[in-house]
Amino acid sequence: MGRTLCVVNQKGGVGKTTSAVNLAVALAKSGKTTLLVDLDPQCNATTGLGILPVSSHPLVNGEALHPALRQIGSDGVSLLPGSRAFRDVEALAHIDQAQFVRLRHQLAGVQASFDFTVFDCPPSVGSLTRTALACSSEVFMPIQCEYFAMEGLTQMIEVIREVMESGRGQLQFGGILLTMFDPTLELTWEVEKEVREFFGEIVYRTVIPRDVAAAEAPSHGKSVIDYAPRSRVTRAYLELCMEVLERD
Repeated sequence: MGRTLCVVNQKGGVGKTTSAVNLAVALAKSGKTTLLVDLDPQCNATTGLGILPVSSHPLVNGEALHPALRQIGSDGVSLLPGSRAFRDVEALAHIDQAQFVRLRHQLAGVQASFDFTVFDCPPSVGSLTRTALACSSEVFMPIQCEYFAMEGLTQMIEVIREVMESGRGQLQFGGILLTMFDPTLELTWEVEKEVREFFGEIVYRTVIPRDVAAAEAPSHGKSVIDYAPRSRVTRAYLELCMEVLERD
């Protein structure tokens, strides 16, 4: 089975979905078969790639997942679409041990076909995020270069530690990604220095710059890599992809 990256941060607006989508696309363009799983009830990863949310989440009905996958472009990215249905959100957010085993078996059946699986999780530390962490091999955490970057990290890291110690999976801390990097702001450099000093080598060398192209791309149903291939943010995500591959 390939690598499974769980993209998490309990704060919203940190570039979580943008990073999940564009890292998945970059991995596919590098020649790796890649599955993007949208677990966020907002379904931004789904709509941002030009796909409509489904009326019932494929993970809820207990059926094989392969028929539910949507092919994105011609580069090898497959998407398991999200659902905004309240019943599905509740079903996925509150599962017992037996349901967890079933869910993990469902995912394993499709993950085996891919080099990489990328989970886009909701901005919370709830049951749905914990389930995704338990089904993953690596945690991938975007942090924005702003004043509250470190706020809430202690709680998120505690959840990650609990999952690691639970024995429900083989989770490791894959890396921290600095997003919304603005080199013209002194605060940006201060946040970067603080994060790198605190977390050390698990922080990716690549930083994701602020770029209007990243905000525009979802309205066109495209990754920023396809929407603005010559942009600074595209170059950054391609460099990030290379780092992720190096850490194999």
